[in-house]
Amino acid sequence: MFESVGALTGSPWIYAVIAFCVVMDVFLPVLPSGVLVITAATAAAAGSTTVVAAGQVAHQVPDILALLACAATASVLGDLAAYRLAWRGGARLDRAIARSRRLTTAQERLGAALSRGGGILVVIARFAPAGRSVVSLGAGAAHRKVKEFLPWSVLAGVAWAGYSVGLGYFGGQLLGASWLGAAVSLLALFVAGSLAAMFVRRPAPAPAPAPATT
Repeated sequence: MFESVGALTGSPWIYAVIAFCVVMDVFLPVLPSGVLVITAATAAAAGSTTVVAAGQVAHQVPDILALLACAATASVLGDLAAYRLAWRGGARLDRAIARSRRLTTAQERLGAALSRGGGILVVIARFAPAGRSVVSLGAGAAHRKVKEFLPWSVLAGVAWAGYSVGLGYFGGQLLGASWLGAAVSLLALFVAGSLAAMFVRRPAPAPAPAPATT
């Protein structure tokens, strides 16, 4: 892994590449944004610089705080882009959502959660494959208020970025900046995504029946 992306992780362009992938991940969930973040964080675990023979300094490695800020900010910007796109989508997007049971169910659950002031669903969906897309598009299509959606999107972005960067960094510290450290970190990210997907897909609880009147 490090042989193929070593030049990239040793360049300031790594932040731009990660930001682009994280933003676009909401539209193209197949982009390996999580893999890039973990790989860069694992490289950061190797130290601030790599010293080679003869006292020469090789590639700089990513700064862990800059990497965290980059991933979190790009996550929120991507969420807002999808939210605004769905908000202005019009009747065509509404029909597309209506044809998707997954989008319709997520939209209903999200609306109920935000109305109760408990948008934890936004945070959990950030870890699920394509869950971020479903929630952001659903919130926009349902015309949820920005003040209802944005704080939870920020919390979701910070939580996801912190988890991903932490996995890569501490995995690299404990297991070494190698294939093993990156593989274990990616496995932990996959497990979290699978658990989040199970929660997002769980049917919403049925509303309580109204009390009978006499």
